[in-house]
Amino acid sequence: MRDFATDLSFLDGASVLITGGTGSLGKKLVEKFLNDVNLHRCIIFSRDELKQFEMEQNLKNHPKFSMLRFFIGDVRDKNRLLMALRGVDYVIHAAALKQVMTAEYNPFECIKTNVLGAQNLAEASIRCGVKKIVALSTDKAASPLNLYGASKLASDKIFVAANSLGGAQDFSCSVVRYGNVFGSRGSVIPFFRNLIAEGSDFLPITDNRMTRFWITIEHGVNFVLSSLKMMRGGEIYIPKIPSMKITDMARNIAPDMELREVGIRPGEKLHELMITKDDGRLTFELDDRYVIAPQFTFWKSDAYEVLGAKTVGEGFEYTSDNNAEWIDDQTFQKLLSQI
Repeated sequence: MRDFATDLSFLDGASVLITGGTGSLGKKLVEKFLNDVNLHRCIIFSRDELKQFEMEQNLKNHPKFSMLRFFIGDVRDKNRLLMALRGVDYVIHAAALKQVMTAEYNPFECIKTNVLGAQNLAEASIRCGVKKIVALSTDKAASPLNLYGASKLASDKIFVAANSLGGAQDFSCSVVRYGNVFGSRGSVIPFFRNLIAEGSDFLPITDNRMTRFWITIEHGVNFVLSSLKMMRGGEIYIPKIPSMKITDMARNIAPDMELREVGIRPGEKLHELMITKDDGRLTFELDDRYVIAPQFTFWKSDAYEVLGAKTVGEGFEYTSDNNAEWIDDQTFQKLLSQI
Protein backbone atom coordinates (compact mmCIF):
# COMPACT_ATOMS: atom_id res chain seq x y z
CA MET A 1 0.00 0.00 0.00
CA ARG A 2 1.42 3.40 -1.00
CA ASP A 3 2.12 5.76 1.88
CA PHE A 4 1.71 9.06 -0.11
CA ALA A 5 4.28 10.80 2.14
CA THR A 6 5.52 14.20 0.97
CA ASP A 7 7.73 17.08 2.12
CA LEU A 8 5.62 19.25 4.41
CA SER A 9 8.00 22.20 4.73
CA PHE A 10 5.51 24.30 2.72
CA LEU A 11 3.39 24.39 5.91
CA ASP A 12 6.14 25.81 8.14
CA GLY A 13 4.92 28.99 9.80
CA ALA A 14 1.38 28.58 8.44
CA SER A 15 -1.96 28.56 10.22
CA VAL A 16 -4.21 25.57 9.49
CA LEU A 17 -7.84 25.00 10.50
CA ILE A 18 -9.39 21.52 10.54
CA THR A 19 -13.18 21.31 10.51
CA GLY A 20 -14.33 18.16 12.25
CA GLY A 21 -10.94 18.23 13.92
CA THR A 22 -11.85 15.80 16.70
CA GLY A 23 -12.71 12.97 14.30
CA SER A 24 -10.41 10.10 13.38
CA LEU A 25 -8.72 11.95 10.53
CA GLY A 26 -8.54 15.22 12.47
CA LYS A 27 -6.75 13.57 15.37
CA LYS A 28 -4.18 11.99 13.07
CA LEU A 29 -3.66 15.30 11.27
CA VAL A 30 -3.03 17.07 14.56
CA GLU A 31 -0.60 14.34 15.62
CA LYS A 32 1.23 14.78 12.29
CA PHE A 33 1.37 18.55 12.67
CA LEU A 34 2.70 18.34 16.22
CA ASN A 35 5.43 15.87 15.35
CA ASP A 36 6.45 16.68 11.78
CA VAL A 37 5.55 20.30 10.96
CA ASN A 38 6.46 23.70 12.40
CA LEU A 39 3.05 25.32 12.17
CA HIS A 40 2.27 28.73 13.58
CA ARG A 41 -1.22 27.61 14.63
CA CYS A 42 -3.46 24.58 14.27
CA ILE A 43 -7.14 25.24 14.95
CA ILE A 44 -9.37 22.29 15.84
CA PHE A 45 -12.88 23.38 14.83
CA SER A 46 -15.71 21.06 15.90
CA ARG A 47 -19.03 21.08 17.73
CA ASP A 48 -18.36 18.38 20.36
CA GLU A 49 -17.02 19.95 23.54
CA LEU A 50 -16.37 16.58 25.23
CA LYS A 51 -14.19 15.35 22.36
CA GLN A 52 -12.31 18.65 22.35
CA PHE A 53 -11.74 18.41 26.11
CA GLU A 54 -10.52 14.81 25.84
CA MET A 55 -8.23 15.69 22.94
CA GLU A 56 -6.83 18.66 24.85
CA GLN A 57 -6.13 16.51 27.91
CA ASN A 58 -4.38 13.87 25.80
CA LEU A 59 -2.12 16.42 24.12
CA LYS A 60 -1.46 18.97 26.88
CA ASN A 61 1.98 17.60 27.71
CA HIS A 62 3.27 17.76 24.15
CA PRO A 63 6.09 20.33 23.83
CA LYS A 64 4.31 22.05 20.92
CA PHE A 65 0.88 22.06 22.55
CA SER A 66 0.81 25.88 22.65
CA MET A 67 0.29 26.03 18.87
CA LEU A 68 -3.11 24.32 19.19
CA ARG A 69 -6.38 26.25 19.38
CA PHE A 70 -9.65 24.52 20.27
CA PHE A 71 -12.65 26.25 18.73
CA ILE A 72 -16.22 25.11 19.40
CA GLY A 73 -18.31 25.74 16.31
CA ASP A 74 -20.45 24.26 13.57
CA VAL A 75 -20.02 24.66 9.80
CA ARG A 76 -23.73 25.49 9.71
CA ASP A 77 -22.87 28.79 11.45
CA LYS A 78 -21.14 31.12 8.99
CA ASN A 79 -20.51 33.85 11.57
CA ARG A 80 -18.64 31.40 13.77
CA LEU A 81 -16.59 30.30 10.76
CA LEU A 82 -15.76 33.93 9.96
CA MET A 83 -14.41 34.34 13.47
CA ALA A 84 -12.42 31.09 13.44
CA LEU A 85 -10.89 31.63 9.97
CA ARG A 86 -9.20 34.95 10.67
CA GLY A 87 -5.52 34.68 9.78
CA VAL A 88 -5.85 31.10 8.53
CA ASP A 89 -3.80 30.03 5.48
CA TYR A 90 -5.08 26.49 4.85
CA VAL A 91 -8.31 24.64 5.65
CA ILE A 92 -8.81 20.88 5.76
CA HIS A 93 -12.55 20.25 5.68
CA ALA A 94 -13.41 16.96 7.39
CA ALA A 95 -16.70 17.89 9.09
CA ALA A 96 -19.70 15.96 7.80
CA LEU A 97 -22.64 13.77 8.73
CA LYS A 98 -21.33 10.46 7.38
CA GLN A 99 -23.64 7.62 8.43
CA VAL A 100 -25.66 6.46 5.43
CA MET A 101 -28.78 5.40 7.34
CA THR A 102 -28.65 8.47 9.60
CA ALA A 103 -28.73 10.67 6.50
CA GLU A 104 -31.64 8.71 5.02
CA TYR A 105 -33.77 9.23 8.13
CA ASN A 106 -32.60 12.80 8.82
CA PRO A 107 -32.25 14.34 5.35
CA PHE A 108 -32.68 17.97 6.43
CA GLU A 109 -29.85 17.67 8.95
CA CYS A 110 -27.59 16.01 6.39
CA ILE A 111 -28.15 18.80 3.88
CA LYS A 112 -27.56 21.53 6.48
CA THR A 113 -24.15 20.14 7.42
CA ASN A 114 -22.83 18.59 4.22
CA VAL A 115 -24.17 21.03 1.61
CA LEU A 116 -24.96 24.33 3.32
CA GLY A 117 -21.94 23.85 5.58
CA ALA A 118 -19.73 23.52 2.49
CA GLN A 119 -21.18 26.73 1.08
CA ASN A 120 -20.62 28.54 4.39
CA LEU A 121 -17.02 27.38 4.56
CA ALA A 122 -16.23 28.38 0.98
CA GLU A 123 -17.77 31.84 1.37
CA ALA A 124 -16.21 32.49 4.78
CA SER A 125 -12.78 31.33 3.57
CA ILE A 126 -12.86 33.75 0.64
CA ARG A 127 -13.85 36.62 2.92
CA CYS A 128 -11.06 35.77 5.39
CA GLY A 129 -8.31 35.45 2.78
CA VAL A 130 -7.70 31.70 3.12
CA LYS A 131 -5.24 30.45 0.48
CA LYS A 132 -6.32 26.82 0.05
CA ILE A 133 -9.11 24.46 1.05
CA VAL A 134 -8.87 20.72 0.61
CA ALA A 135 -12.25 19.07 1.24
CA LEU A 136 -12.71 15.42 2.15
CA SER A 137 -15.25 13.59 0.04
CA THR A 138 -16.21 9.93 -0.27
CA ASP A 139 -16.46 7.20 -2.88
CA LYS A 140 -20.24 7.43 -2.33
CA ALA A 141 -20.24 10.81 -4.11
CA ALA A 142 -19.48 9.08 -7.43
CA SER A 143 -22.83 8.16 -9.02
CA PRO A 144 -24.55 8.45 -5.61
CA LEU A 145 -27.15 5.93 -4.52
CA ASN A 146 -27.95 7.45 -1.12
CA LEU A 147 -28.49 10.92 0.34
CA TYR A 148 -25.10 10.97 2.04
CA GLY A 149 -23.40 10.40 -1.31
CA ALA A 150 -25.63 12.94 -3.03
CA SER A 151 -24.90 15.55 -0.37
CA LYS A 152 -21.16 15.00 -0.72
CA LEU A 153 -21.43 15.24 -4.50
CA ALA A 154 -23.12 18.62 -4.03
CA SER A 155 -20.37 19.60 -1.59
CA ASP A 156 -17.70 18.58 -4.12
CA LYS A 157 -19.39 20.70 -6.79
CA ILE A 158 -19.47 23.70 -4.43
CA PHE A 159 -15.75 23.52 -3.70
CA VAL A 160 -14.80 23.01 -7.34
CA ALA A 161 -16.94 25.96 -8.46
CA ALA A 162 -15.64 28.15 -5.61
CA ASN A 163 -12.35 28.46 -7.49
CA SER A 164 -14.10 30.97 -9.75
CA LEU A 165 -15.24 33.15 -6.84
CA GLY A 166 -11.96 34.30 -5.30
CA GLY A 167 -11.41 37.12 -7.78
CA ALA A 168 -7.84 38.40 -7.80
CA GLN A 169 -6.94 36.91 -4.42
CA ASP A 170 -4.76 33.83 -4.04
CA PHE A 171 -7.50 31.26 -3.34
CA SER A 172 -8.10 27.68 -4.48
CA CYS A 173 -10.13 24.62 -3.46
CA SER A 174 -9.73 20.94 -4.27
CA VAL A 175 -11.35 17.70 -3.19
CA VAL A 176 -9.95 14.40 -1.92
CA ARG A 177 -12.03 11.27 -2.44
CA TYR A 178 -11.08 7.89 -0.99
CA GLY A 179 -12.62 4.67 0.29
CA ASN A 180 -13.07 3.07 3.69
CA VAL A 181 -10.55 3.83 6.43
CA PHE A 182 -9.18 0.60 7.87
CA GLY A 183 -10.55 0.09 11.39
CA SER A 184 -12.23 3.51 11.67
CA ARG A 185 -15.34 4.09 13.77
CA GLY A 186 -18.45 2.77 12.05
CA SER A 187 -16.52 0.56 9.62
CA VAL A 188 -17.02 -3.18 9.25
CA ILE A 189 -13.96 -4.30 11.28
CA PRO A 190 -15.05 -2.86 14.66
CA PHE A 191 -18.60 -3.95 13.82
CA PHE A 192 -17.48 -7.57 13.36
CA ARG A 193 -15.31 -7.39 16.47
CA ASN A 194 -18.21 -6.13 18.57
CA LEU A 195 -20.42 -8.97 17.36
CA ILE A 196 -17.72 -11.49 18.29
CA ALA A 197 -17.29 -9.90 21.73
CA GLU A 198 -21.06 -10.06 22.29
CA GLY A 199 -21.07 -13.79 21.57
CA SER A 200 -22.70 -13.84 18.15
CA ASP A 201 -22.49 -17.22 16.41
CA PHE A 202 -22.33 -15.73 12.89
CA LEU A 203 -21.11 -12.65 11.02
CA PRO A 204 -23.67 -10.96 8.74
CA ILE A 205 -22.59 -10.35 5.14
CA THR A 206 -24.93 -8.18 3.11
CA ASP A 207 -23.82 -9.79 -0.17
CA ASN A 208 -21.11 -12.39 -0.68
CA ARG A 209 -19.89 -10.62 -3.83
CA MET A 210 -19.33 -7.27 -2.09
CA THR A 211 -15.94 -5.52 -2.41
CA ARG A 212 -14.56 -2.33 -0.87
CA PHE A 213 -11.58 0.00 -1.27
CA TRP A 214 -9.37 0.31 1.84
CA ILE A 215 -6.85 2.84 3.12
CA THR A 216 -5.19 3.21 6.53
CA ILE A 217 -5.71 6.40 8.52
CA GLU A 218 -1.98 7.19 8.29
CA HIS A 219 -1.98 6.86 4.52
CA GLY A 220 -5.19 8.88 4.34
CA VAL A 221 -3.54 11.74 6.23
CA ASN A 222 -0.50 11.62 3.95
CA PHE A 223 -2.73 11.60 0.88
CA VAL A 224 -4.68 14.65 2.08
CA LEU A 225 -1.50 16.61 2.81
CA SER A 226 0.22 15.63 -0.44
CA SER A 227 -2.91 16.71 -2.33
CA LEU A 228 -2.93 20.02 -0.43
CA LYS A 229 0.65 20.57 -1.54
CA MET A 230 0.19 19.80 -5.26
CA MET A 231 -3.30 21.19 -5.82
CA ARG A 232 -3.86 23.87 -8.47
CA GLY A 233 -7.55 24.26 -7.68
CA GLY A 234 -10.65 22.43 -8.85
CA GLU A 235 -9.24 18.89 -8.96
CA ILE A 236 -10.69 15.80 -7.33
CA TYR A 237 -7.90 13.51 -6.12
CA ILE A 238 -8.39 9.74 -5.86
CA PRO A 239 -5.62 7.54 -4.41
CA LYS A 240 -4.58 4.23 -5.90
CA ILE A 241 -5.50 1.91 -3.03
CA PRO A 242 -6.25 -1.82 -2.79
CA SER A 243 -9.58 -3.63 -2.62
CA MET A 244 -10.75 -6.59 -0.57
CA LYS A 245 -13.84 -8.78 -0.58
CA ILE A 246 -15.92 -8.45 2.58
CA THR A 247 -16.12 -12.25 2.85
CA ASP A 248 -12.30 -12.48 2.82
CA MET A 249 -12.13 -9.82 5.49
CA ALA A 250 -14.65 -11.65 7.70
CA ARG A 251 -12.86 -14.97 7.20
CA ASN A 252 -9.59 -13.41 8.35
CA ILE A 253 -11.18 -11.88 11.45
CA ALA A 254 -13.09 -15.01 12.52
CA PRO A 255 -12.03 -18.05 10.44
CA ASP A 256 -14.31 -20.46 12.32
CA MET A 257 -17.51 -18.42 12.35
CA GLU A 258 -20.43 -18.83 9.99
CA LEU A 259 -20.86 -16.08 7.39
CA ARG A 260 -24.55 -15.44 6.84
CA GLU A 261 -25.78 -13.45 3.84
CA VAL A 262 -28.46 -10.98 5.00
CA GLY A 263 -29.09 -8.77 1.94
CA ILE A 264 -27.90 -5.35 0.86
CA ARG A 265 -29.10 -2.46 3.03
CA PRO A 266 -30.95 0.57 1.63
CA GLY A 267 -28.53 2.92 -0.12
CA GLU A 268 -25.68 0.39 -0.14
CA LYS A 269 -23.66 -0.48 -3.26
CA LEU A 270 -22.36 -3.90 -4.20
CA HIS A 271 -19.01 -2.43 -5.27
CA GLU A 272 -17.53 0.98 -4.59
CA LEU A 273 -17.06 3.45 -7.43
CA MET A 274 -14.61 6.34 -7.25
CA ILE A 275 -14.31 7.39 -10.91
CA THR A 276 -17.28 7.04 -13.27
CA LYS A 277 -16.89 6.48 -17.01
CA ASP A 278 -18.09 10.04 -17.61
CA ASP A 279 -15.47 11.42 -15.21
CA GLY A 280 -12.90 9.16 -16.87
CA ARG A 281 -12.83 11.50 -19.87
CA LEU A 282 -11.46 14.21 -17.56
CA THR A 283 -9.12 12.02 -15.54
CA PHE A 284 -5.32 12.07 -15.44
CA GLU A 285 -3.21 9.29 -13.98
CA LEU A 286 -0.11 9.80 -11.84
CA ASP A 287 2.05 7.11 -10.23
CA ASP A 288 0.09 7.07 -6.98
CA ARG A 289 -3.27 8.71 -7.76
CA TYR A 290 -5.87 9.76 -10.27
CA VAL A 291 -6.85 13.41 -10.79
CA ILE A 292 -10.29 14.40 -12.13
CA ALA A 293 -9.96 17.79 -13.79
CA PRO A 294 -12.83 20.31 -13.59
CA GLN A 295 -14.86 21.46 -16.59
CA PHE A 296 -14.18 25.14 -16.03
CA THR A 297 -12.28 27.82 -17.95
CA PHE A 298 -9.97 28.49 -14.98
CA TRP A 299 -8.44 25.03 -15.41
CA LYS A 300 -5.19 24.77 -17.39
CA SER A 301 -5.19 21.46 -19.22
CA ASP A 302 -1.39 21.18 -19.08
CA ALA A 303 -1.25 21.61 -15.30
CA TYR A 304 -0.02 18.06 -14.67
CA GLU A 305 2.12 17.47 -17.73
CA VAL A 306 5.24 18.45 -15.77
CA LEU A 307 4.47 15.59 -13.35
CA GLY A 308 4.25 13.04 -16.15
CA ALA A 309 0.47 12.70 -16.03
CA LYS A 310 -1.33 10.78 -18.74
CA THR A 311 -5.00 10.53 -19.63
CA VAL A 312 -6.70 7.27 -18.66
CA GLY A 313 -8.62 6.83 -21.91
CA GLU A 314 -12.22 6.50 -23.01
CA GLY A 315 -14.37 4.08 -20.99
CA PHE A 316 -12.16 4.08 -17.90
CA GLU A 317 -13.79 3.70 -14.49
CA TYR A 318 -12.30 2.94 -11.10
CA THR A 319 -14.31 0.47 -9.02
CA SER A 320 -13.42 -1.82 -6.14
CA ASP A 321 -14.17 -4.96 -8.15
CA ASN A 322 -12.05 -4.07 -11.22
CA ASN A 323 -9.06 -2.89 -9.17
CA ALA A 324 -5.56 -4.04 -10.08
CA GLU A 325 -4.51 -4.12 -6.40
CA TRP A 326 -5.93 -6.43 -3.73
CA ILE A 327 -5.20 -7.00 -0.03
CA ASP A 328 -4.04 -10.57 0.57
CA ASP A 329 -4.48 -12.48 3.85
CA GLN A 330 -0.95 -11.77 5.08
CA THR A 331 -1.25 -8.03 4.49
CA PHE A 332 -4.67 -7.94 6.11
CA GLN A 333 -3.39 -9.65 9.26
CA LYS A 334 -0.54 -7.18 9.45
CA LEU A 335 -2.95 -4.23 9.13
CA LEU A 336 -5.33 -5.79 11.65
CA SER A 337 -2.55 -6.09 14.23
CA GLN A 338 -1.92 -2.34 13.99
CA ILE A 339 -5.47 -1.32 14.94
